[in-house]
Amino acid sequence: MAKFIPLILFTVLTNFGSQILLKKGMTSIAQFDISASGIMKSAFDIIFNPYVISGLLVMVISMGSHLVVLSRVDISYAYPFLGLSFVLTALWGYFVLSEDVNTYRILGVLLICSGVALVAKS
Repeated sequence: MAKFIPLILFTVLTNFGSQILLKKGMTSIAQFDISASGIMKSAFDIIFNPYVISGLLVMVISMGSHLVVLSRVDISYAYPFLGLSFVLTALWGYFVLSEDVNTYRILGVLLICSGVALVAKS
């Protein structure tokens, strides 16, 4: 199973990349009310935002990669690796977006890393 780690990591990185692109796209449009009318007013801006389109495309690539992984690797081995995308996203949020990463988030990230390391060793 270890020979599939590069493919699993590709899935993790594309999952992470899609979230970053979607975040960029959604923060680049004006805020809207979370209601049917608010969403309808912003639908054009959301649907045709190049970051949103790119994020969705990368997400499709990530899901395709994930399907390939699932066809070759035990789910109990592969799925925990997706937790690494949470780690990357938290790091991006802190270092690039200057988001607050408190003690609980750091502990959560460390637990995820510990879990992935244990699964990888198995």
